[in-house]
Amino acid sequence: MGLSAQAIFILVVVALAIIFLAIIFTFVPVMLWISALAAGVRVSIFTLIGMRLRRVIPSRVINPLIKAHKAGLNVTTNQLESHYLAGGNVDRVVNALIAAHRANIELSFERCAAIDLAGRDVLEAVQMSVNPKVIETPFISGVALNGIEVKAKARITVRANIDRLVGGAGEETVIARVGEGIVSTIGSAASHSQVLENPDSISQTVLAKGLDSGTAFEILSIDIADVDIGKNIGAELQEEQAEADKKIAQAKAEERRAMAVAREQEMKAKVQEMHAKVVEAEATVPLAMAEALRTGKIGVMDYMNLRNIEADTDMRDSIGKMTRANNQQNQKDGEKK
Repeated sequence: MGLSAQAIFILVVVALAIIFLAIIFTFVPVMLWISALAAGVRVSIFTLIGMRLRRVIPSRVINPLIKAHKAGLNVTTNQLESHYLAGGNVDRVVNALIAAHRANIELSFERCAAIDLAGRDVLEAVQMSVNPKVIETPFISGVALNGIEVKAKARITVRANIDRLVGGAGEETVIARVGEGIVSTIGSAASHSQVLENPDSISQTVLAKGLDSGTAFEILSIDIADVDIGKNIGAELQEEQAEADKKIAQAKAEERRAMAVAREQEMKAKVQEMHAKVVEAEATVPLAMAEALRTGKIGVMDYMNLRNIEADTDMRDSIGKMTRANNQQNQKDGEKK
């Protein structure tokens, strides 16, 4: 019975030892510590434990540290850990430092970390410093002084300027500035034929303006890849101007016609008003005649003579109208013959 209790005790001790060792090896990166020692990087085991307590993944710091040590860089654990805690990419920063060291580019850890924390790919920037990048613009349209549209596409060879990566403008700004320079150069040309004959003048003029100022790049060259002719903008503008002038003239003519119609209506209204007054005045004539007869101002014979004169006048008017009608009919018959 005693042996059985002793065996159980040994088993419990062994199990507890295994659990303790498992916790130790899980919390303390012993294998990483051994790898660092094998690589010649002196890191205390308590430093690794402190990283765990500070919620830093030790492998994210120690592995780049080993890489930097093998490359001959003087980088400390505190620098890498502080950059990790700031939210930076430690491995990318170390790779950038190694690439810059191999290419004899002067780049300090502080500058490299600042570029990484600014959101730029510092490794790509170092690679672009060694191997310049070509940025191709879309077709950019400009109009020469003779009104012909010219489209040009450019290839911009740029190199990263590490000193201006923090706070410097990106590729979009470079493309926009080059596009503005192409438009102004084409616009200052007397004719589109000058641009077609010498497209290098565009790149030379644009390159001389120092468009890389304030950007994260250094423009090495601007090459015109393609030039094409577009629309005749001047002719289209003249056509649109003529159409606008036509509409203005039509509007003014319609305005004059409306004014003439209004004046005609006004004259008709005045004529109708005068006719109404005449009719009204004529309506008072019989009343005046009756009043004159009643008061004895005119006699009966005078009235009869007035009536005879009116009848004679009406007869003469009728005869005149018949004579004019006959003359017109005879004239028409003569023209037909």
